[in-house]
Amino acid sequence: MTRHGNLKTTVSALVGSALTDAQGAFLGRVHEFAVLPGDDSSRVLGFLIKPSGKRNGNQGTLAQIKDVERSAHGLRLRNGTALIETPQDAALVLLERDLLDQQIIDVHGRKVVRVNDVNMDWEETSDSTLALRIVEVEVGLRGAVRRLLKGLPVTTVDRLACRFSPSVIPWEFVDLIDPARRVRLKVDQDHLSQMHPSDIADILEELAPPERQALFRSLNEEVAAETLEEVEPKLQKSLIQSLDSEQVAGIVEEMDPGAAADLLAELSEEKSEAILEEMDPEERQEVEELLEFSQDSAAGRMTTEYVALPATGTTADVHTAIRQFEGDIELITDIYLLDAEERPFAVIPIVHVLLATSTDLLSDLTRGHLVTCQVDTSGRKVAELFDKYNLRSLPVVDTDRRLVGVVHAEQVIALLREK
Repeated sequence: MTRHGNLKTTVSALVGSALTDAQGAFLGRVHEFAVLPGDDSSRVLGFLIKPSGKRNGNQGTLAQIKDVERSAHGLRLRNGTALIETPQDAALVLLERDLLDQQIIDVHGRKVVRVNDVNMDWEETSDSTLALRIVEVEVGLRGAVRRLLKGLPVTTVDRLACRFSPSVIPWEFVDLIDPARRVRLKVDQDHLSQMHPSDIADILEELAPPERQALFRSLNEEVAAETLEEVEPKLQKSLIQSLDSEQVAGIVEEMDPGAAADLLAELSEEKSEAILEEMDPEERQEVEELLEFSQDSAAGRMTTEYVALPATGTTADVHTAIRQFEGDIELITDIYLLDAEERPFAVIPIVHVLLATSTDLLSDLTRGHLVTCQVDTSGRKVAELFDKYNLRSLPVVDTDRRLVGVVHAEQVIALLREK
């Protein structure tokens, strides 16, 4: 396939273009662009034509691009061709209706943007017919100016629009969300795994509800769980309301138990119970125990996922415990030593373990003083302890001083943000 002279064009430039038959008789004007997603979703199938004298466009009349020629006066049908009926296919995409002014996700910019125009290229096929291919979508001022000045001479519009820097997203990153026919960037799992959950959370907050729900549904359970932990409680409820209890349970099982308990505490008792019923027994028990505590207490903020070992252990035991750890490994900043009664009595910063040899006893690596708090310690007091002792984590103990959980710095930051 070869390029054609003056190959670049846009949706805004072609809308309103006159179409004639091979003899020059006026047939109508271009008012839409039909794309049939499939093996080649960048190819424009044809123009929907608004006949002369008709107030509303005739959605059933299509000029196939392969039947069109370009002329100095606009577009004309090739000799021996004619307008056809538009395919009655539910997957058919109309660029103005389904793409322009829609919100899409800029993966690289980690933000939500609005489509202002679509850039296309004319190409010549091997049988000397034309093809029109979508190259990219315009999301900046340049595309907005083109839309605003639509109807003026194309050369004038281009001269003014080119004063603005392009802001575009390649078409291969754009896909349609069905069945709402909303447009978004194609965010596959590879892209999502490279994005921080807080960035995905920010994007969800910017999207309108239909796009938000569609994007959230596209996430795998692990990414959905991490993202859910980053959004506000009100948005959490909104995101899961369209999911059934089994789907929500799968996501909740991937969450930190403390965050999962916070989420379920915000739901109705009936909804919360239905989700718990679908969870695996072990995870359900952890979350149910945390639900008994006030959210404004240390127990309400803690996680039950931590690494604690007996003082007789070695650094090799730490490595084994971390390899078997099923929680968020990035949260592990300290290792706790327990006595025979499972009471914490010392803390080892993880960096000291990394610097030790595999045979070093853990009891020889302890540093500083251990600071703990009770399960009913208030959130305010927890924050004060972190500030006073410059803590990375805070062990939570019960009335018998047994270790029941750990509060990490990120839970304290979340607490302070809420205040």
